[in-house]
Amino acid sequence: MDVKAPATIPYFLKEQIRELIVDGTFRPGQPLREQELEQRFGTSRSPIREALRLLELSGLVVHLQRKGFRIRRYTEDEIRDIFLLRAELASYSIAQLAGQPDLVRLLRALKDHDAVLARTHAARDVVGYINALRAFYLACARYTDNVPLADTLDRLTEQVEPLRFNLLRHQLADIAYDTYHSGIAEALGQGELNRAAQVARDHVQEMLGQVLHAYAQVVVDVADDEAEERLRAY
Repeated sequence: MDVKAPATIPYFLKEQIRELIVDGTFRPGQPLREQELEQRFGTSRSPIREALRLLELSGLVVHLQRKGFRIRRYTEDEIRDIFLLRAELASYSIAQLAGQPDLVRLLRALKDHDAVLARTHAARDVVGYINALRAFYLACARYTDNVPLADTLDRLTEQVEPLRFNLLRHQLADIAYDTYHSGIAEALGQGELNRAAQVARDHVQEMLGQVLHAYAQVVVDVADDEAEERLRAY
């Protein structure tokens, strides 16, 4: 008897719902009604509920008593805290590479990730670009063999994915490809871990202001839509 298949359904649904959150189909503060999700995905309520619990653990949705699950709506302070903490952890993970005797495999992986970043940027592939960004920064954390560090950075990265997508879907076509990533790999290749760590920190922090501005507009749009819905209800 295959006992693994049923357990994979909530994780599959989690990824499907996650994609809809990241790409803005499900917007900040939007209720996630289990009955509607059942109809969308053609499944029963139990795996839907489990998928939503998994998304709550990742920080993408929240559960409100008597109101159910909703897409997380970030405050400006929350966004700032998440990005600044990510900046420090990305920098710290690079500094921790000082204990590694050989960075050859990591440098090769970073070069590959940078090539994907350049290719997806040129193709204006926002999803591919964001996935490559995630892979690039997590590669350093995972290379340290510090599991709590990698897991924490991964969870924070998960929470900022909708914020990054919201920014880049409007701006990726208009911004030049930056050299931060190749700069990090170059500094690591030269054994300059402190410089590489600073470049990583600067890159994350530089995005913060743009992310805040783009997300503020989304919140305004959502608030306008909610106001219109209340008026129609009267």
